[in-house]
Formats: sequence, structure tokens, C-alpha cells
Amino acid sequence: MSNTIETDFAPVSFTETAVKEIHKLKDQQEITENFGLRVGVEGGGCSGMTYVLGFDQKKEGDQEFTINDIKIFMNKAHQMYLLGMEIDWQDGLNARGFTFNNPNAASSCGCGTSFSV
Repeated sequence: MSNTIETDFAPVSFTETAVKEIHKLKDQQEITENFGLRVGVEGGGCSGMTYVLGFDQKKEGDQEFTINDIKIFMNKAHQMYLLGMEIDWQDGLNARGFTFNNPNAASSCGCGTSFSV
């Protein structure tokens, strides 16, 4: 039984600008095929939980998804916090970076990377 899921449905989605930025970062950092983009959460931050987004190798307990030709690793336990979340890339004068639109967040902090459920 494989933990790789290649389907139109994945727990998270990415805007077109986020996909372009991820591909750009992958090329700039010369990320090999052994790595994927980790999307997850961890305890901490001013609201209780912080988003995790970065290139990493697959770990035990991860599921693998393919979204827009991007290999995504996500711990199964994190899916309930992230289901339906959209990740976007902002490149404006006031804000630059990835943003997280999470319908499961009861509240979030001003920085946009910390939330509570």
C-alpha cells in the first residue's frame, strides 16, 4: 500500500502565483527529486500553532500529494488543521511572502503565520 496520492483532491491548494514562486525557489535552490514541499503545522507562535512550509524529505507518517507538479509531503495528523487551506504568494510593497487562507483557523495573529483552532 502506497502513501502517494495523486488526485485532483488534496487537503490544500495553491494559487497560480504561489505555484510559480515554489517552482522558482525549487530551481534556485537546486532541490533534488528526493525532496518535496512540506506543508504542516507545529506548536508555537503567538496564537498557538504555526504553519510549516519548506522543502524536506519524506518522513514516517507523511502522505504524499502532487499538486501542480509539486510533490507535497504532509503528516496525516496535520490534515485536520489544514483541510481546505489555500496558500498564496504576495509580492507587494507592504507584504512579501507566502500567505495562508485557512478556513479552520478560529483566529490568527497579525503576522499571518500563527493561528488557533
